[in-house]
Amino acid sequence: MYSRLGGSLRVEQVTVPVRGLSPDLAGLRLVQLSDFHFDGLRLSEQLLGEAIQASNAAEPDLVLLTGDYITDEPEPIFGLIEPLKTLQSRAGILAVLGNHDLVYDHSRTTVTQALEKAGVQVLWNQVAYPLGGGLPVAGLADFWSPAFREALPVVQHLPPEVPRLVLSHNPDSAAVLRRWRVDLQVSGHTHGGQVVVPGLGPLPARTKDWLKQIPRGIRRRIPSPLFNQNCDHVTHHWEWASGLHAVGDNWLYVNRGLGTYFPGRLFCPPEVTVITLRPAG
Repeated sequence: MYSRLGGSLRVEQVTVPVRGLSPDLAGLRLVQLSDFHFDGLRLSEQLLGEAIQASNAAEPDLVLLTGDYITDEPEPIFGLIEPLKTLQSRAGILAVLGNHDLVYDHSRTTVTQALEKAGVQVLWNQVAYPLGGGLPVAGLADFWSPAFREALPVVQHLPPEVPRLVLSHNPDSAAVLRRWRVDLQVSGHTHGGQVVVPGLGPLPARTKDWLKQIPRGIRRRIPSPLFNQNCDHVTHHWEWASGLHAVGDNWLYVNRGLGTYFPGRLFCPPEVTVITLRPAG
């Protein structure tokens, strides 16, 4: 099981300033969980239980789930929803889907219906108001989905003076969304690169240049999960692989996820994120 190579779960504490945040929302606590890949191989039940326990211990006002609940076949979602039913949140649980949740034609429906049976509200180019009109939450279709084009009016039509949160699985979407106000976008997708070289950053961001120096015939024989030859396909913005980033005037937070692909994680532990909002200025 690849998740056994992932190391200990880490709870990251982040504070984000929000312009115009209502005083009654100051100190609002969000918990983000991402990239479960619950398929019996990439996420152990023990780690999943630890993540849920950490989320509940934070006593969140709102829980945000940012996609990739399964890996390929959607049926494992039925095993995931039972643990997810134990998540606790004052104002509910919101979710968006990731690219792995859309592999087959029936995947979106299967995953969405299962999550909703677990009490999770799944947003697909929709806006929800679990915290009232002062902080709408927009949940977008996956960036690789054709439906992402329909996501842009969702953000564009929100009143510009109103703070808002955005859930979008792939952080590359932040480059498009920077044209509009996004006080905080939460994403996943990258797994933080899984292997991080101290001082150099995520290994996938570096291997692209190294592989160019290797003859193509030899390059094809190198296991792609090891060197991630498709790193540009995963994300173009490896500088946003994990953590909090300013994208123009917007804030983006990228969670390293819980699930783990071969060859495992190095200096990149799985993550539960606790985000506190405070008024800017």
